[in-house]
Amino acid sequence: MASYRLYCLDLQGKIASAEWVEAEDDTAATAAARALAKPTDCELWLRNRMIDRIEATQPTTEG
Repeated sequence: MASYRLYCLDLQGKIASAEWVEAEDDTAATAAARALAKPTDCELWLRNRMIDRIEATQPTTEG
């Protein structure tokens, strides 16, 4: 199992927060990171390799 890092960015594109994502491979890590549904854009990294850029999840409005 690999330890990926999910960096969430502020409006200027700088790192605002980060958390670990444990996964077997890049595909599983991307799915896990997307499932977190962050309100800001994020980047998923494994060491010095960017795996994916994940766009902010927009809240749904029901009505």
